[in-house]
Amino acid sequence: KKQAKKFMMLKHDLHGKYKFADKKGILDFTKQAGCIQYDPIDVCGKNHELVLQSRIANFNKKMLYELLYEDRLLMDWFDKNMSICMIYDWPYFNHHRENSKKTSRSKSLVDNESENVLAFIEKIGPVCSSDLDYKDKVDWGWAPTSLSRAILDTLYCRGDLIISHKKNTRKFYDLSTKYIDEKLIDADNPNQNQYEIHKWHVLRRIGSVGMLHNNASYAFIGIDKLKTKERNIIFENLLNEGLIKKIYIDGINIPFYYKTSDIKIMEQALDDSIKSDRLEFIAPLDNLIWDRKIIKEIFNFSYKWEIYTPIKDRQYGYYVLPILYDDTFIARIELKRNKNHNNFDIINIWWEKEEFDTKHINIKIINRLNLFCESMF
Repeated sequence: KKQAKKFMMLKHDLHGKYKFADKKGILDFTKQAGCIQYDPIDVCGKNHELVLQSRIANFNKKMLYELLYEDRLLMDWFDKNMSICMIYDWPYFNHHRENSKKTSRSKSLVDNESENVLAFIEKIGPVCSSDLDYKDKVDWGWAPTSLSRAILDTLYCRGDLIISHKKNTRKFYDLSTKYIDEKLIDADNPNQNQYEIHKWHVLRRIGSVGMLHNNASYAFIGIDKLKTKERNIIFENLLNEGLIKKIYIDGINIPFYYKTSDIKIMEQALDDSIKSDRLEFIAPLDNLIWDRKIIKEIFNFSYKWEIYTPIKDRQYGYYVLPILYDDTFIARIELKRNKNHNNFDIINIWWEKEEFDTKHINIKIINRLNLFCESMF
């Protein structure tokens, strides 16, 4: 398990010196991860920002915004729920866009006004839902929403629109053809059938987490129509084709799989001389902890994001971040943005074991918190 933990730390660049830095580092890590899950809730930073601050030297939010909405090297898209992906992944999600054209909530109402909205945007430029005058409520997602929002979201899912920019969490949409190269928009999906799409996505998710076992997992959310039978076939074929390798971990009776391209990282993980004194705050939806069962098995750490748990039933707090030191989750911290002082208040820290509550660790937490403030303000 010690070696498995080290592999995960090295894979996620959470061990030793930072491998990724600045804007290039954001791109390189996103490429390695496949996608970074997006969530709009901002208590001490949004999830994707928290993921990046723990891995990218000199990270700040402005860099990410530029890559998304100015440089256009990254894009908002649905991969594992709402995510951030590389822009060159656009063709790999053509099947999502085609499905959205065939079926979507309140489809007939949206279709009736889609051409008018596209013409309006072409004339005036980026718009948000409040710029459109469709106030009727329609069936949508978690709850009914305005037809204006439904139209924009649907056209976005179909690929006609892209998010041109954001003001806080408010999204502004514009025509995709203004921002994405025509060759990329017109490119065919490299995966020509459902099996190839599933196979590509499963391999991508194994790489996102580092290692997975062939069980139902939160790590596979967003892979449409992936059932147990199909997943079993894909794992077997990936193994036979040499794209993944099988390993067993002491004390766990089922195999794990990792990408063959990560063999050098695995060799490093077997080297006991590699040490780390690094401490990081981990995001609630971090790629590392997409499969909470695996984290429990390997790291002996149980984590639940209690944001949707009623207050009376919470064991810890509303927005709690695991603290990772070397290869061990030593504590949980609840931070809250203090806008008046451009820093964060520590609401609470819960230690996993009392022996970690030392002067050395406390100094590292304060140093990490200072860097955290620089990244988030």
